Amino acid sequence: MQENTFDAIVIGSGISGGWAAKELCEKGMKTLVLERGRNIVHNQDYPTAHKAPWELEHRGRMPRRFLDENPLISKAAGFEEATAHFFIRDKDHPYVQEKPFDWIRGYQVGGKSLTWGRATQRWSDFEFSAPARFGYGLDWPIRYADVAPWYSHVEKFIGICGSKDGIEAMPDGEFLPPFDFNCVESAIQQSIRKNYPDRFMVHARWAHLTQPKEIHLKQGRGQCQARNMCMRGCPYGGYFSSVSSTLPWAQNTGNLTVRPHSVVHSIMYDEKAGKAKGVRIIDAETHEATEFFAKIVFVNASALNSNLILLNSTSARFPDGLGNDNGLLGKYICFHNYRGSVSAGMDGFLDKYYYGRNPTEPIIANYRNLHKQETDYFGGFTTFTGAYRARQNAGSTEVPFGQELKEAFTRPGGWRTYMYMQGETVPKAENHVRLSADKVDEWGIPLLVTSVGYDDNDERMLKDFLKESTEMLEKAGCKDIEAHDSKQPPGLDIHEMGGVRMGKDPKTSLLNEWNQLHHCKNVFVTDGACMTSTGNQSPSILYMALTARAVDHAAGELRKGNL
Repeated sequence: MQENTFDAIVIGSGISGGWAAKELCEKGMKTLVLERGRNIVHNQDYPTAHKAPWELEHRGRMPRRFLDENPLISKAAGFEEATAHFFIRDKDHPYVQEKPFDWIRGYQVGGKSLTWGRATQRWSDFEFSAPARFGYGLDWPIRYADVAPWYSHVEKFIGICGSKDGIEAMPDGEFLPPFDFNCVESAIQQSIRKNYPDRFMVHARWAHLTQPKEIHLKQGRGQCQARNMCMRGCPYGGYFSSVSSTLPWAQNTGNLTVRPHSVVHSIMYDEKAGKAKGVRIIDAETHEATEFFAKIVFVNASALNSNLILLNSTSARFPDGLGNDNGLLGKYICFHNYRGSVSAGMDGFLDKYYYGRNPTEPIIANYRNLHKQETDYFGGFTTFTGAYRARQNAGSTEVPFGQELKEAFTRPGGWRTYMYMQGETVPKAENHVRLSADKVDEWGIPLLVTSVGYDDNDERMLKDFLKESTEMLEKAGCKDIEAHDSKQPPGLDIHEMGGVRMGKDPKTSLLNEWNQLHHCKNVFVTDGACMTSTGNQSPSILYMALTARAVDHAAGELRKGNL
């Protein structure tokens, strides 16, 4: 027991788990990070980082047999031959879909921080207050002012490019210089500014080091090279991942222990002490059970896995899952609506091009339902957009070959542009996850059952997005505009949230304003599971800010003897 005792245990090594480890270790706590997947070492374990397309066995595509055996994971954004090593295989990690739901996972040290989209807009008070103001959800126990200093704390360390735009719906942060617009993006921005005074298209706010500062160099990271090969693992550390940033930083304190191949079975509850005493794991390779002990536990396994672990953490005190007195654990699962997109061509600008492969995208900040409810649906949407030059013969039925083909490849074609939505969804009790009553995985842990779907609110928002985006491109002078509804199932957005939501009242929520379980104060949940609503902004940087804030609170409570 002495060998397996730490000050703190962190479940998960991804975006929020890495931040928990960094903050805990910096505060002098001996910290154990449990990761169910294999170990990954920055740079050393990026096998395709420098490979050209012709150096990949299948030129970037996956063989038909692989696609047939992995119909789910192969749909993930960014999944291809060069990135497949950072994603699971379908058969290795089954779950039960009561409704269609694509659960995208990457099990390794670093988790999905190696493959995330890297957009990092701050939430505003509109997102924190809207559910209560407009009556479609539970009120958050915090507001923007509570997390604003923690946003700054995180941004300075990880490095965010962007520009200060003074937009009420998307607060400014601590920014490095942005990636600039290309000429067509600038033209579209000017058109939006002219025709829509209440809509703002701004530079990308992305986790990329455009101009590294001393704190980034101390991490061993360097400038983004504009290769747009991020999901292979960046050998330069140009984008933020826990493998290149927070975990090595924590390791340098001498307080970190990382244990890969550790499948968390449950959190152990001490009936006499009235708090959690540690974590039980199953070794992924030997299937041997081991117990680890700590004063505090941070749950950062990613939203649905965090729900699974808490649901499986039963005891005499908590027969339905740790902290689950109100029966709401696993309920109010929500996600982002990515179904809508619009694409178009743009004449002219053929004497212009751009530098590198921009790994970021301009943003149109949410312009719906801010000060008042103005649509027939609740919530709003962020719009991501961009423009690029296609290949000379893209879409042509007359494709040259031989010398003519080679010459054609050296000449860019016309301009294309696009917009796609990241829409808020309304949390509902019927959208839930639960444990299977009769199916278990290879480690004897119940499979997760997902029962999550769209509703009429999502359909109305989608219709509005397609209409408004089409109109914006028309006014910008675009041609051949096409609106698309992908009809993709929930989950493919990879922004699943909720199930262990924050709130003011233990009767209607699981966590308090400090991300503590109401009924088990030494357990903190700071990944997507903690979310009370989805907002429309990208959530990952909020998880990081909430994690740093929760660690600060936990350390203070430990000093006072309250944990």
